Amino acid sequence: MNLLTAMRRRLESLAGVVELDVAAHDLPASASRLSDASLIEGLRDLAALANDVARLQSVLAGVAAHRSRREDGHSGLAATQGHATPAALVQAITGGTRAEAQRQVRVGQALLDDDSGCAGPGADDPASGDQPTMLPGCDPEATSALSARTPWHDPLRRALLEGRITTAQHDAIRRGLGAPTTDGADALAAEGAWSVAAEMLVDEAAGTTVEGLAARARTMRDMLDPAGAEERFARRYDARSWRTWIDENGQHHARVVFDDEAALWVRSLLASAVRPRRGGPRFVTEEEQTPSAAIRDDPRTNEQIEYDLIIDVLRAGSLAQASDVFGARRPGVRMVVVKDLVGPRDPFGRLLAVGHAEDGGQSLPGTVIDRALCMHGSTEVTVDGRGNPLDVGREQRLFTPKQRLALTVRDGGCVWHGCRQPASYCEAHHIDHYVADGGRTDIDRGVLLCRFHHMLLHNRGWRIERFGSGPLMLRAPGDPRGGGTVLTSKATWRWAWDPPPLDRKGWRAA
Repeated sequence: MNLLTAMRRRLESLAGVVELDVAAHDLPASASRLSDASLIEGLRDLAALANDVARLQSVLAGVAAHRSRREDGHSGLAATQGHATPAALVQAITGGTRAEAQRQVRVGQALLDDDSGCAGPGADDPASGDQPTMLPGCDPEATSALSARTPWHDPLRRALLEGRITTAQHDAIRRGLGAPTTDGADALAAEGAWSVAAEMLVDEAAGTTVEGLAARARTMRDMLDPAGAEERFARRYDARSWRTWIDENGQHHARVVFDDEAALWVRSLLASAVRPRRGGPRFVTEEEQTPSAAIRDDPRTNEQIEYDLIIDVLRAGSLAQASDVFGARRPGVRMVVVKDLVGPRDPFGRLLAVGHAEDGGQSLPGTVIDRALCMHGSTEVTVDGRGNPLDVGREQRLFTPKQRLALTVRDGGCVWHGCRQPASYCEAHHIDHYVADGGRTDIDRGVLLCRFHHMLLHNRGWRIERFGSGPLMLRAPGDPRGGGTVLTSKATWRWAWDPPPLDRKGWRAA
């Protein structure tokens, strides 16, 4: 179906809702009379319409960018309209932010470009019978030489044009994956691996936030290119900085640019102070309950507590006891390393592997893994083909610390659809009720849920089911048995046991 035709039909559907087809000044009061079902359906129609508009805007922004090339100088489209860049032109027209305009231009150029940057309408649709057109200033011979090879990012382009992903999701995946850096004979294999990664991320887009999609794309890039991960880590480490200044009112400020490892440690430190306020686990030991309650009842804001903690740490240094400074839980950063994917070493002796932070899944290169192993050692968790490790049985009422670690390895955080809470903020939920269903405290019958979703599940009639070793299924109240939504792991390393749904053995080798 043509894009404008689809948009017209969605508008007609919205116009059929009498509460919405009113004068603008009557709209808020009229919309408040919508039923819950009509409200949800209206939001879905508007989201689909907004995505259609965003696709169309991006295509037009890409065309504007091609007509505003640097070599065109003052005769380019943006310059003739009084703007230095096509993004500035788009921003002036849309009234949006600079970041939004830049994203529209990036996505639009990606839709118009193949590897030569020259393909115009008809270039990707041989069945149409149309001859490919060349954008102005392109080399037809160069374009012809490249046209025989489909670019690795073609799955993203097609998914966006078909409406399966949004412009924001396309931009997150494309920027997160970067581009293959392998040259020569390995280039084709590398592009194949990147293309498979793009297809997998497209399939996951519907159940993942844009931020989560970008993080997964970056992790996939680092898993495919561990040597590049080491270089990217080094660049971010070199960019670390601390700057302080005093404003005109005498207020002191600081700006910190963290390296990856220090940022994870500081986040863990701050989380140790405010976790009871931000949805941390409720089931703590008696020894921990008193300080946890004190943090919840503290009159300071979260930001003030975090500031005071940083200052206390700076003052106390290494002389204070950890419990004097950190409160209920001593901070630390745990890494998950998939043992089977640990590679060889480069000529400098650096481990060619990628680890992942337990909370958030950020990639950490081989040098960091080596240092952590030297300083702290490791705990090995053996998993089956679906990431399910331990089997403790009925004797244990609560999941053990090692089982919690294993759940973290499998689930990576709260598995509820769209939730971003990390594993350290989650509670272990028995799929089978311990009393009513005779539930066992086994990994394959447990799942990580944040406090909000754990309470929602128990209090509002939601249910998580699993049949045998199949996927975890979330059923809303009233859903028929066997229906529901598939819950997927939030672990960015889960491709280790959940390979692409394609017959491409060894796809990670590139």
